[in-house]
Amino acid sequence: MGWKEFIEEEKQQPYYAILKEKVDREYAQYRCFPDYKKIYHAFSKTKMENVKVVILGQDPYHEENQAHGLAFSVLCPDLPPSLMNIYKEMSSDLNVYIQQDGNLDYLAEQGVLLLNTVLTVRKGQAFSHRDFGWETLTDHAIQKLNELNQPIVFILWGAAAQSKMRFLNNPMHHIIKSAHPSPLSAYRGFFGSRPFSKANQFLIANHITPIKWVKA
Repeated sequence: MGWKEFIEEEKQQPYYAILKEKVDREYAQYRCFPDYKKIYHAFSKTKMENVKVVILGQDPYHEENQAHGLAFSVLCPDLPPSLMNIYKEMSSDLNVYIQQDGNLDYLAEQGVLLLNTVLTVRKGQAFSHRDFGWETLTDHAIQKLNELNQPIVFILWGAAAQSKMRFLNNPMHHIIKSAHPSPLSAYRGFFGSRPFSKANQFLIANHITPIKWVKA
């Protein structure tokens, strides 16, 4: 099974019709993000069989020219604070200088699934699409990944992401958890947590090509 088949199966579930009705109504009446065609971008950019690392976000950025369907990733040149802190930790962890834009497609193409637990949002209103039903779909996606017979690193930043640990019981996988990179919590355990080198150590130990975390 791939993500396309997974999503088709989800579309047959009773919750999905309600979810789609709510999302379609929001996109018809309000400015919402990401672009409607990019809602499933994380799944289309990282094939299920290619997933090496999962990084969970919450809901998309809610201002213009930011969200494009990947958690923490932006299209605009201005980096959001959380992404700035991610790059800061990446630089410290890997001992490299980082000067790059905020588009994380290059990670998704290497097998890093950058998945928000809520896939859409109304402009200017964080968490406005919470409880529409996206959490059910993304919970099922995490459960599907847990079942895979391939070693995966799950990087869980903050309490919301760590609540998904209840779905992760396959001893083949590896969990890295810390505080969220948000400025509100980064100094409570995100900085110095070294998730990027730790993820690569696990991949290498399992004979999997490590992630090139810094854009070439």
